[in-house]
Amino acid sequence: MSDPVVVALDVGGTGMKCALVRPDGTVHHEERHPTRAERGPEAVTETILGVAGSLAARARADGLDPIAAGIAVPGVVDELNGVAVWSANVGFRDVPLKDLAEQRLGLPAALGHDVRVGALAEARLGAGRGRRHVLFVAIGTGIAGGLVIDGRGYPGAHGAAGELGHVVVRPGGAPCGCGLLGCLEAEASAKSVGRKYAELSGESGATAFDVATRAARGEEMARRVWQDAVEALADGLLTAQALYDVGVVVLGGGLAEAGDDLLLPVRAAVAGRVTFHRSPEIVRAELGDAAGCLGSALLALDSVEGAS
Repeated sequence: MSDPVVVALDVGGTGMKCALVRPDGTVHHEERHPTRAERGPEAVTETILGVAGSLAARARADGLDPIAAGIAVPGVVDELNGVAVWSANVGFRDVPLKDLAEQRLGLPAALGHDVRVGALAEARLGAGRGRRHVLFVAIGTGIAGGLVIDGRGYPGAHGAAGELGHVVVRPGGAPCGCGLLGCLEAEASAKSVGRKYAELSGESGATAFDVATRAARGEEMARRVWQDAVEALADGLLTAQALYDVGVVVLGGGLAEAGDDLLLPVRAAVAGRVTFHRSPEIVRAELGDAAGCLGSALLALDSVEGAS
């Protein structure tokens, strides 16, 4: 029998990361494609199915046996029924991606939330491996979390668990895209860090990377903006720890690329806030932008094993 492999796709608003992943987590082949979400959800769906089909064909041509497909998308995801309920970035509304993929590929398929599958990968293959209670927090354009307990992700009753970015940490603060004021995402995401610095400095186009770099060099304005974000993030993580009591928090996404310039002050800020809670270990993600594909593959493998 040929070697088994999983077709894995991580679909974002801008691009899709795609791979053929072996059951042990090693990547046989990977490729990237533009999502081109402006074409509308039907066109994006067709692109997803087409890319998945070509990957399955590639696997067979390489002498491998595609046994399942895993797809990760942003937004609200009903993982049990395999439906992309809603996504602002891609335009999905109640798209039955799992069924559509199974029909197109003739393979069992699983659909997951992009951050939650990234959490699954980090918990089982990355920075959280060997730990029972892991919270993965992705800090990029937005902020979201994924809770993994004993190697299993927690999606919530409605597929919306882990939306830490919409915990209010600064009442009356910056407006958030969700309609509230002072959400963690509006105060500490990479997008908000760049925006706040641009507003103060008058330098349009400033990014969170610019702020982190300049803060590390001692620029006072950048240092102030960075510290404000760190304090807001610490407040959000303290709320998460009160709810989840995890052993390790894994920070990923674009802002985590700042490394110790983020980790060290966040650790100190969280430690300074903890009262009766046990302070979690706070570490940087290890898998980078491969986490989504790897997590999609793990989700698909889990669904196949669960069905057998």
